[in-house]
Amino acid sequence: MGTPLWVRARQGLHRRLVPALLIASVAPAGRLAAQGTLADYERAARFHRAGTERLVFRDQAVPNWINGTDRFWYRVDTPAGIEYLHVDPDRRTRQRAFDHARLATALGQAAGRAYGADSLVLTALHFLESGTVLELQAHGTRWRCDLRRYACARPSAADSARFAPPAGISPDGRWIAFVRDYDLWLRSTSTGQERALTTDGERWHAYATPLPSASRIVQQETEEPAFDPGVYWSPDAKKLITYRMDSRRAARFTLVQAVPRSRLRPMSFSYAYGLPGDTLASAELVIFDAESGARTSVSFEPWEMQYYGQPSVRWYADGRGATFTYASRGYQRYRLMEIDATTGNTRALVDERDEPWIDITNQHRELLRDGAEILWSSARDGWPHLYLYDGASGAPMRQVTSGAFVVRGIAHVNERSRTLYFLASGREPGRDPYLVHVYRVGLDGSGLRLLTPEPAQHTARFSPSGRFFVDSYSRVDLPPVTVVRRASDGAVVMRLEEADVSRLLATGWRPPEPFTGKARDGVTDIYGLIWRPSHFDSTRRYPIVEQIYTGPHSAHVPRTFDAYRNQAQVIAELGFISVMIDGMGTAHRGKAFHRVAARNLGDGGSVEHVALIRAMAARYGYLDATRVGIWGHSAGGYDALHAMLTQPDFYRVGVSSAGNHDHRMDKTWWVEQWMGYPVGQHYAAQSNVTLAPRLRGKLLLMHGELDENVHPASTLQVVDALIKADRDFDMVIFPGRSHGLGPDPHFVRRRWDYFVRHLLGVEPPAGFTLLADRQP
Repeated sequence: MGTPLWVRARQGLHRRLVPALLIASVAPAGRLAAQGTLADYERAARFHRAGTERLVFRDQAVPNWINGTDRFWYRVDTPAGIEYLHVDPDRRTRQRAFDHARLATALGQAAGRAYGADSLVLTALHFLESGTVLELQAHGTRWRCDLRRYACARPSAADSARFAPPAGISPDGRWIAFVRDYDLWLRSTSTGQERALTTDGERWHAYATPLPSASRIVQQETEEPAFDPGVYWSPDAKKLITYRMDSRRAARFTLVQAVPRSRLRPMSFSYAYGLPGDTLASAELVIFDAESGARTSVSFEPWEMQYYGQPSVRWYADGRGATFTYASRGYQRYRLMEIDATTGNTRALVDERDEPWIDITNQHRELLRDGAEILWSSARDGWPHLYLYDGASGAPMRQVTSGAFVVRGIAHVNERSRTLYFLASGREPGRDPYLVHVYRVGLDGSGLRLLTPEPAQHTARFSPSGRFFVDSYSRVDLPPVTVVRRASDGAVVMRLEEADVSRLLATGWRPPEPFTGKARDGVTDIYGLIWRPSHFDSTRRYPIVEQIYTGPHSAHVPRTFDAYRNQAQVIAELGFISVMIDGMGTAHRGKAFHRVAARNLGDGGSVEHVALIRAMAARYGYLDATRVGIWGHSAGGYDALHAMLTQPDFYRVGVSSAGNHDHRMDKTWWVEQWMGYPVGQHYAAQSNVTLAPRLRGKLLLMHGELDENVHPASTLQVVDALIKADRDFDMVIFPGRSHGLGPDPHFVRRRWDYFVRHLLGVEPPAGFTLLADRQP
């Protein structure tokens, strides 16, 4: 592709910023060499979160298709403000979707407040009447604006209901389903008359009520939070499918909220949460006739709830029945089931069985011609590929894609031309095998064609007709480019956006460097990234900090330009070299690569991680492989501590947050897929609790007291084991915080401080905080 875009942009920027760059180049050597100083913290803060968001423009262009046509609008952030643009691929036109100044004035007059022309934050936009009327939401209020005369008014009740229909309403608008006292009711929208469809609902055995998450329970301060009714109406509104959730015998967790919002005394909340091997909450599917109220039970085993939420079904367009997918415990069986809406009988359309698991996280399917055919992905030949089934008989018809590459998704199916458009990685030789490209192929398996030739990570958003798709592509060293492509051959029809990264480059930022090494077999390539500080000095020695997350459900090293937002860059600014590595057992490299993680989450590819870091240190003299730290969150929190316990001579400092340290203490759906079912001795053998006495390095544990995903007991059990073994460690518990600690300023700073203090040997700057808003 020639000179990378960021290099060309930087070359142009150099001509505009020569004086500033000259000043930087002659800065005192001591200042450039500093590590862990207040200046380093200030620079890291500028790269943290909102700081970098204000440095890159025109990098997001998500199409919103207009009224089922190939025309679309999108929003883009520019240095001057927000733009809303209208695109017509047939006419090759791209222009402002409306007059920003006139619309701002019209909205201001209607709302009685001032709106800025270039700061309009509009959501839920709908172009009506061939684009002459615009419905939108601004600051929480819906408006209907006539673009012919730029006049805005509140929409009518009927228009509001059209875009925000009441929860549980039937497609024809005649009925509203709702839950009262654990039973399911219907209300007539014309008469207001109500009638009960069930009368035997009770607490923890209720109808149309999802299994509540702990976060929802805490938010509403009740163990019986409010929900929209869990109902699925048939397209003709004659029937609905719902369920009865039974959590009476389900194992439960309790969270203690030490600092409630509404009182001084702590509060406690109990909720169903299944662990590997537990008896789980379950749901029974039921069909109701809306007119008569007749009830038909669905003949299927109790639907075991392996996490929060509810069963999900999808009706056929003709209302003859519905389909759903179901994973059995242990994830070695995954079925696409069909429900007969008249009898309630079920049958398996596809019954997939595989070992060591079926990766449902990356399973793709599509019903064609209202279920006459089924596209279904499977790794049965060693690679995730797509297969075509007969929807009537469930018989396999053919394998549509094949080869030593990974199908990553179904982008679009043109049923008329019998053409499949899909996402895949690893097919193009000589490229990073994780880079996603867009392809087309006939449903008969013929005519496979690459539509996105650029060596980058591609997305595809197809127009309703399927004639065009919007492709946004980037790499860690290539800022996002967004184009409109012709679906038939991938030809670029229009170039929409090219990201403006000039302000980012002006900070001295440089993209992370991809690197590769060999796996333990000496053959397989392992890929990673290395981040250097923007004030990098090759004459110094830098400690290494690894960010780790090796969950087998995906690959985790960034492939897009968004890598500049990564905390790895922020930590590098403090005076470190940051790395991330995808090890054996992660996804998107084929079944043989993937199954290394089978019953083996404790591996995490750590053999490769250590070997690659040592290889990098041998290559780059400025890397100090005697000072290596590691951090991770959630499954990465487990990984970070596990690496310290199994590689104590290598990882000297670690920060582990929200870690699922013992897989017997984590959610059923995730753990049983990778560690297997039933629970065996390998669970205990790979537990950080079991291995805690091995700790030798400096360890900081952090967890939110209201973590709905990984219970804080997971960390406290490690604490108990460390205390019993008389090992030193540090810990922070965050009152009122849930699983996502990432944005919390104190959480971020404590992680920075820990590496600065224990890897750099420098006391962090006193009084530094991330709480203040920091401009780039």
